[in-house]
Amino acid sequence: MPLILDSPPTVRPSTAGPSPSSLRRQVHHDSDVLIVGAGIIGTALAVTFARQNRSVTLLEKSLKEPDRIVGELLQPGGVQALEKLGLRSCLEDIDAVRVKGYDVIYYGEEVRIPYPVNAAGEHPSDSIGGGPFEGEKIPKGNDFQRPEGMSFHHGRFINQLRAAALQEENITVVETTVTAIIKTEYTGQVVGVETETKEGHKDVYFGQLNVLADGYASRFRKEYIRHAPISNSKFYGLELIDANLPKEMHGHVVLGDGAPVLLYQIGTRETRALVDIPDGTPSASTANGGVKGHLRHVVLPSLPKCVQTSFEKALDQSKLRSMPNSFLPPSTQLVPGMIMLGDAMNMRHPLTGGGMTVAFNDVVLLRELLSPQNIADLGNTKLVQKQMRAFHWRRKNLTSVINILAQALYSLFAANDKQLKALQRGCFRYFQRGGQCIDGPVGLLAGIIRQPLVLFYHFWSVALLAMWLVICESSLVELPLALLSSLGILWRAWGVLYPFLASELKR
Repeated sequence: MPLILDSPPTVRPSTAGPSPSSLRRQVHHDSDVLIVGAGIIGTALAVTFARQNRSVTLLEKSLKEPDRIVGELLQPGGVQALEKLGLRSCLEDIDAVRVKGYDVIYYGEEVRIPYPVNAAGEHPSDSIGGGPFEGEKIPKGNDFQRPEGMSFHHGRFINQLRAAALQEENITVVETTVTAIIKTEYTGQVVGVETETKEGHKDVYFGQLNVLADGYASRFRKEYIRHAPISNSKFYGLELIDANLPKEMHGHVVLGDGAPVLLYQIGTRETRALVDIPDGTPSASTANGGVKGHLRHVVLPSLPKCVQTSFEKALDQSKLRSMPNSFLPPSTQLVPGMIMLGDAMNMRHPLTGGGMTVAFNDVVLLRELLSPQNIADLGNTKLVQKQMRAFHWRRKNLTSVINILAQALYSLFAANDKQLKALQRGCFRYFQRGGQCIDGPVGLLAGIIRQPLVLFYHFWSVALLAMWLVICESSLVELPLALLSSLGILWRAWGVLYPFLASELKR
């Protein structure tokens, strides 16, 4: 039999029996909303629907604490969305670490990029962040606000979200694996799923609205999404113990001759190291000692001296794990009776840590679009599809920014040709200028500034600065060649931006 978890009896009056909707879920396996996947977005969406008095069944193949190397940094825009959903408490009691911004290290040079002061124009009383940094001048008046993100062990955070779901009387959680989608023969309407437990018990569950949120390795994506994920590299992760980072409470991006390295705390003593290794990297070949050989001989010497000891110790003693870095553009959800969300529907490179921010903000938007006030009956397929078309376009103020920024930054930070290297240097020099040259980009990355035009402004500013640096370094004799080279940089920048921009403009 499947493991079925319903709300604890303490949440209901002692004189009351199971509610009709609870009996409907447990006896008939029928609910208003059937969600496949109790991960980030699936669990948050289940809680959100339940609090709107919808009956929800949440299916998950394993309720053990997940052990992943990504999904460990929540940007300020994600923390804000979590607060709107009433789930801010899920960040408590998991040894989470406050994140105040980034430290970018370019061939040994550093630039600190704090999250911007009052970037969203909110009042300080709405702040989720902290006060000024040491030695920082406080602006006059009451407009000082510096938001913060949070980093943590992914599995601990998921367990907190699942615990919140179990406290909702309108949710039944079932540990079972979905094996097939059930559709009507004539209309193709999705009405439920077939399942099987680890013990081989088969069953069926039904929902008026069926949500597939089964993650980056979704087994059903091929059937319902026209795009296929593109992956050209992997993140290899190590857990460093008692690492001495250059700047506490900051994410670190280390840039050099190879692909980028990320360093950030996930606990009081633990630090995550993520090393991007593109497919076919010669120094990671078997002949050169494989991935560990690459980490030891290429990555280790490029890290800040203060981190090298703990990195080498982790390389020798801890488990090395990997995760594909995928890109999947969003798609309009028009399958009757079903919607696909989260990494199953839309992915971007995890370099910028934007995945969970996108997920929680999607839930905030769906809370409005699919609310009982807008759709009393989720079985009204035409109305649900109309709202999902609106969802596809309304989410773009945030998600298109995070998607494009993640892919564009990765192209620059993993530069593998002369023009991209010039753009990489231009990006770092742009950050060094300070002011709006860091507030704008990091505000976009943080999910605070939700204006695609701001992204384009800063992207082209970086490109123009990269061109200018090439021209300024040339002698009078070299000037014609430098001008030609700078035009090549401009063309390369357009080649970086255009594919991702085009993918966001499609239905």
